[in-house]
Amino acid sequence: MPPYLLGLRLGGRRVLVVGGGRVAQRRVPALLAAGADIVLIAPEITPSLEDLLGDPVAEPSAESSDEPSAEPSAEPATAPSAGGASPDAVTGRVTWVRRPYRRGDCQGAWLVQAVSDDAKVNAAVVAEAEAARIWCVRADDADASPAWTPASGQVGETTVGVLAGGDPRRAAGIRDAVVDGLRDATLESRHSRHKPVGVALVGGGPGDPGLITVRGRQLLAQADVVVTDRLAPRELLDELAADVEVVDAAKIPYGRTVTQERINDLLVEHVRRGSFVVRLKGGDPFVFGRGAEEVLHCARHGIPVTVVPGITSAVAVPSAAGIPVTHRGVSQEFHVVSAHVAPDDPASTVDWPALGRSQGTLILLMAVERMTLIAGALMRYGRSSDTPVAVVQDGTLPGQRALTATLGTVAGEMTAAGVRPPAIVVVGDVVDVAREIDVIRADMGRDP
Repeated sequence: MPPYLLGLRLGGRRVLVVGGGRVAQRRVPALLAAGADIVLIAPEITPSLEDLLGDPVAEPSAESSDEPSAEPSAEPATAPSAGGASPDAVTGRVTWVRRPYRRGDCQGAWLVQAVSDDAKVNAAVVAEAEAARIWCVRADDADASPAWTPASGQVGETTVGVLAGGDPRRAAGIRDAVVDGLRDATLESRHSRHKPVGVALVGGGPGDPGLITVRGRQLLAQADVVVTDRLAPRELLDELAADVEVVDAAKIPYGRTVTQERINDLLVEHVRRGSFVVRLKGGDPFVFGRGAEEVLHCARHGIPVTVVPGITSAVAVPSAAGIPVTHRGVSQEFHVVSAHVAPDDPASTVDWPALGRSQGTLILLMAVERMTLIAGALMRYGRSSDTPVAVVQDGTLPGQRALTATLGTVAGEMTAAGVRPPAIVVVGDVVDVAREIDVIRADMGRDP
C-alpha cells in the first residue's frame, strides 16, 4: 500500500537520533531547522555533527557497551523536556549522549531515527519504538522501516517531499526537478492563497536571463503586471502567462523615453487596481537605477514594496569579459561612476580630480558619448595616458564584444569600432591582468 505523507511540525518536540555517522549528518540539520529538540545517541559523531551541538557533551557511561542493553538509561542531563511543547516553537537544539543505544532511550520521543551503522541496533530501536507507538525511520532497511523520510526541498514557503517506493535516488531526482522548476519559475506558481501584494522592485542583472536571482524569477512568475526597462532581461518576458500585462517603460538614450514620474504613477495605479506589480530593472535597482525614487513614491502612497537586489553590470560585465575589478597587488579598490554628465558639467557630483589621483580601478557607466572628455579629465588630474582601458559592449549577452586600449587612445578606438550603449568602461591595471589570463589560455596545449 502507498505511504501516507504527512508534514510534522516538530518545533520544541523531542526527536531521538541513534547513530552519529553520515546518515545522521544529513538528517540532523533538517530536523534542527524544523525546530526539533534532538537527542543524539552515539559513541562517536562526525565533526559536522559536533559543530551543531548546542549543549555540553555528556560523558560516556561506565556501563556502555556495543550491544543494546535490557536496562533503560538515565535521562541525559541536558536533554529537553519530553512532551507538551508547543509545535510552533522553533528553538531546536542538539544534545549528544556519548554512548551506544540502550533499550528505553525512545521514551518521551515523538519521532525516532535509527541511522546507526549496526543493523542489529537499528532493528532494536525500531522494535522499541513500535512497542511504544512512536514513529520510527530505519535508514538501512526501507522494507523494515515503519516510516520513510521523503526527499525534501524548500522554495520560499513551499516544501516539497517525494517518496518513490523506497528508492531514494529516484525520489531525490524528482525532488530536484520540482524544486528547480519552482526556483526558476518554470513551474506555474501564480495561483496561491499567499500571493504577494504591492510592488516588487526586481533587479534583473546585467542582461543574460540566467543571471537574474532565484527570488527575482519567482516573483516575476507571480506578477499580474510587469513594468520593464529596456536593459532588463527581455527573454524572461516570453515565459510570462498570457494574461500578464507588460508595460514598456524604456528610456532610450537620445530617443523615446518614458519619464520617471510616469513610471512612478504606473506602479501606484496598477496596485490600486488590485494587481501585483513587478518593476523589472536591469542590473541592481539601487545602482544608478533610480530604484529608491520608485520606493519613495510608493511609500508616500501607502504601497508596500519588496526590493530584490540584482547583479550589477558594473561588476558582472567586466567579470564576463575576464576582467577582475580588484586583484591582489594591483588594485585594492574600485570606483563605480555614472558618467551620464560630462566632468565639466555643473550637474556632475563626481570628484574627478580624486579619481585622477587614485590608483584604483574605475568602472564607468553611461560613458560612451563622453569618453573624450572623461579621458581628458582623468589624464589632466594625474592618470597616465598609458593606463590600460577596456570597453565591453552588450556584456553577458550573445553579442558581447570588447576592445582594449589606453586612456590616451580609447576615445578614438571606440569611435572607430562603432561602440554604442550599453557599454562598460574599465580603467586601470586590472585590464592587463585579463590580458595575462588570455595569453596563458592561448598558450595552453601548445608545444614548448
